[in-house]
Amino acid sequence: MGTPKSERIPGAWALPLNAAVNGVGTGMYVPFTLVFFHAVTGLSFTLVGAVLTATGLAGIAVLPLAGTTVDRYGAKRVLYVLSGVRVAGFALYPFAHSLPAFAAVALVTAAADRAFPAAQQALIGEVARGTGRDRLQASTRALQNAGNGAGALLATLVISLAGSAGYTYAAWGNALSFALAALLLRPLRPAPAAGEETPVPHRAGAGYRLVLADRSFLVVTGANFLNALSYSALSVLFPLFMVEWLHGPSVLTGTAFTLNTVLCAVAGVGVGARVRRAGARRTRAAALGGALFAAAFAALIVLGTVRPTSDTVLGGAMVAVVLVYTLGELIHSPAAQVLAVEAAPEAVRGRYLAAYQMSWSLAKAVAPSLFTSLLALDGRAPWAVLVLTSAVAAALLIRAERHLPAEAVRPRPAEAVRVPTPVVRTGAPTPARATVPVQALASAPVVAEPEGIRS
Repeated sequence: MGTPKSERIPGAWALPLNAAVNGVGTGMYVPFTLVFFHAVTGLSFTLVGAVLTATGLAGIAVLPLAGTTVDRYGAKRVLYVLSGVRVAGFALYPFAHSLPAFAAVALVTAAADRAFPAAQQALIGEVARGTGRDRLQASTRALQNAGNGAGALLATLVISLAGSAGYTYAAWGNALSFALAALLLRPLRPAPAAGEETPVPHRAGAGYRLVLADRSFLVVTGANFLNALSYSALSVLFPLFMVEWLHGPSVLTGTAFTLNTVLCAVAGVGVGARVRRAGARRTRAAALGGALFAAAFAALIVLGTVRPTSDTVLGGAMVAVVLVYTLGELIHSPAAQVLAVEAAPEAVRGRYLAAYQMSWSLAKAVAPSLFTSLLALDGRAPWAVLVLTSAVAAALLIRAERHLPAEAVRPRPAEAVRVPTPVVRTGAPTPARATVPVQALASAPVVAEPEGIRS
């Protein structure tokens, strides 16, 4: 079935293609992170790892500023700036041989990397409405996964042909990919509002006070933190579990990662379309994705108890687990991301999505130490914790459903969407919903960003 004319987005191809090119750049260094930066800077692995961890955590602090900037200047302009920072960072890495130089470049680049997804999601909110957002989110994620896989293969080829110099070429190729990706955003234009809409001022206004007062959105963000731990499991926990606990061949970890990447690229759009045609509420689709995560992790507990000695049996079981896990990812990701976009009042969407992105960043920072600590106790312990976090996340999403705006929960055709004035949701179970006129946002006192958002 084709896309209805009323839902077509001018330049809709630009954002998924931008994500694909970005994915190529990211895929060129993520699988080889420590080796990559050790080669281009000449610093020890230990030092490179410590710098990347510290700068990654410090980069989270830029998210509140990024959200405010998106609300003031628009997501597209912010993405141009962030892309420029990433271009400069990777272009300079081969020259950052001293520790201070490497730390400075790594810090600035990490800040841009942390802020980029929040601005990207805000741009989806600006250029699409209704089910158009779900469709754009699914296609963007699918092509980003395809780009990640292509980038990893390209980096492998470059390094195999050019030797150690290949890491420098990969860094410059990464910088070039970010520059090209930024140029691809030019055709995108903000979607016209349906119905009458009061102009939204890009001003600091009530800012993060509104986010912290919105209990239902905070519940959605908390649920996403729990599910984000599941996303880190495949790359962080799975390889350790396979080698240290099951004593299986390490090739299975690469196979699992490749299978997941290929399925996300090939099946992402189709699975998303199937979910939309079924009329699933976004909260329940995201909860179903979390339930599939829990099922995959429960199967790994069983596998970790049986501990088969046959590589064939182990490989077959791993393929089955990865299929269930990937299906959960394909159902959860578009629904959860668009749920956050739709639940955010338009005047402060940048701040809302910056707070939401914090859940991804914190989970990514916490996952390595959490998983390794639990694995040291018992190989099944981290999977048991992930079964619990996935189940709790699903329950939180279902519970938050009745407090969220109807347009956030149920996908609607773009022509049926009327842009409301920003809403402050407290999560209180009352039939009336408090509304804040746009003029109030403009005149509200400027509030310093809370420390809780920064940490």
